[in-house]
Amino acid sequence: MSLLKYVTVPLLLGLAACSGGEKSAPPGGAGGMPPAEVEVVTVERGSVTLTRDLPGRVQAYRTAQVRARVDGVVEHRLFREGSEVKAGDALFNIDARVYRASVEAARAEVNVVRQTLARYQPLLEIKAISQQEYDLAVAKAKQALAALAIAQEDLDNASVPAPIAGHIGRAMVTEGALVKKSEANLLATIEQLDQVYVNFTQSGSEVLQLRRDMAEGKLKRSDSLEVRLLLEDGSDYAKTGRIFFTDMAVDPETGSVSLRAQFPNPKRELLPGMFVRIRFPEAVTENAIRVPQRAVQTSAEGQFVLVAGKDGKVVPRPVRTGGMSGGDFIIAGGLQGGEQVIVNGLQKARPGSTVKAVPLVQPAAAPAGK
Repeated sequence: MSLLKYVTVPLLLGLAACSGGEKSAPPGGAGGMPPAEVEVVTVERGSVTLTRDLPGRVQAYRTAQVRARVDGVVEHRLFREGSEVKAGDALFNIDARVYRASVEAARAEVNVVRQTLARYQPLLEIKAISQQEYDLAVAKAKQALAALAIAQEDLDNASVPAPIAGHIGRAMVTEGALVKKSEANLLATIEQLDQVYVNFTQSGSEVLQLRRDMAEGKLKRSDSLEVRLLLEDGSDYAKTGRIFFTDMAVDPETGSVSLRAQFPNPKRELLPGMFVRIRFPEAVTENAIRVPQRAVQTSAEGQFVLVAGKDGKVVPRPVRTGGMSGGDFIIAGGLQGGEQVIVNGLQKARPGSTVKAVPLVQPAAAPAGK
């Protein structure tokens, strides 16, 4: 036991000395750590377009309801549900035996009245028949031709065509179903989706205030009719659209003004009924400052941004926002211009710490038409 005691104590003392030596040495490179790198934008005053994001819903550019124009039993469905069809494509076949028989009977009647008219022509010239008899034969011929045209139209309508080109949904009737033109049975719906509308509304009070600001010279009218689209997941739609129309009246029930925009939809990404957000230009304001939305933070005291000073020190700066310009906030107060506002690396930028400010790398714009 005594031998173990003498061996153990020097060993523990040696370990303690080694441990104390490690603590007294500075961490490897800690004293010479470079300042954290953050991305900044240097804010400047200038002309800024005010934009507003409003919810909207997608509507097909054209919609056609395919309905039965004759009575009969559906014999065949000739399209694949959910496919693209062309105008004039046959979609359904309705039992046409009765209509074919009607056409044959009408043709026979036309032949009879034509032969009668041909016989009456020379008889009229020699006064063998009266003008009245001849006129009656002419009238019967016209009636027979009209009856043939109606019978032929019914026969043609037994093959139900697509009224427009577009995307056809599910069939609303099955083969063997009885349809009647008097009941206007809906057979299917076709929607043209290469272009789409987006319907949205804006508060009437906002429109009134906007017009007042323009009248007082606070804002200028935006000449741009182009609008952007934000999808349900928050991503930007690649194509720009244009304002199609604006109602000149306020809906008394909702207090809003209806607007419509039109967008190209070559890849069929936008579907009828889809909820989206429209970002459209409202007006232009001069001598304004804008910063990326993610640069503005909120605390119990209000909104603020982190500014990198010339010496690299991080300083919080209270700000007041006043509207949007695309994905940027317009700063209504708190910045004068020339400040380096931190946008990326905020988690590394503590007030009072030193950072290395580098210009924000903006994402490359997508090529037009992509």
